[in-house]
Amino acid sequence: MSTEDAVVESAELAELAADLGDAVLATDFDGTLSPIVDDPSTAEMLPGAAEILLRLSHRVGELAVVSGRPVSFLTQKCPHGLTLVGLYGLESIRGGERVDHPTAGVWRETMADVATAAELQGPSGMRVELKGLSITLHYRGRPDLADAVDAYSLVAAKSAGLQRRPARMSIELHPPIDEDKGTALLRLAEDHEGPVVYIGDDIGDLAAFDALDELQAGGRRVMRIVASSDEMADELRERADVVVEGPAGVLALLRVLADS
Repeated sequence: MSTEDAVVESAELAELAADLGDAVLATDFDGTLSPIVDDPSTAEMLPGAAEILLRLSHRVGELAVVSGRPVSFLTQKCPHGLTLVGLYGLESIRGGERVDHPTAGVWRETMADVATAAELQGPSGMRVELKGLSITLHYRGRPDLADAVDAYSLVAAKSAGLQRRPARMSIELHPPIDEDKGTALLRLAEDHEGPVVYIGDDIGDLAAFDALDELQAGGRRVMRIVASSDEMADELRERADVVVEGPAGVLALLRVLADS
């Protein structure tokens, strides 16, 4: 059975498709809409994804891409008109209006300094990606560096007062601001009364699942969808309502919802 056939036959998805009018549908970017690549700057959505997202955006209350990427990256890769939430909620474009977290800007210089130090002092072979208000220390392609990168990130985070977040073959450093994909998703849900759906693939998406748990406890209908991969954390699979096969499976699912 193909992934799309499995999606079509899901009773939960069939019920969701019938109740999209004021739904919030939020999805990660990397590993969900876009395959994971060695060079993050080259990531692109799968062919056909932009057209499907645009069609689906007219069927739901709000369609959002919620990512650890900066909004400046998302605006280049995603169709115009979607809600874009970048850097785990520190930046967003919603209804055409750009909004940044009020206390985030003061951290930009610190993040730049930490990134420069990481380039000079970090483990040889570690790739440093500065995202303005966050830094990703990559060891993709060099799994032997996992322990060294983890140890370096502990020192870097402590010295600059930053938060650490593990991710796929990387460690992320963030300002100490109480903001994540869960808080971002709750803000989106406040303006709608329909179901709330989140699609993710990485442990950074567990915060969004926590938010869905909170909404569900309050009587809201929710759905947790995971794009599987060889690197997927067990907890994601255990908490998912629906598991699809990578970005191709996500695209098939979105197509079913857009065409229903």
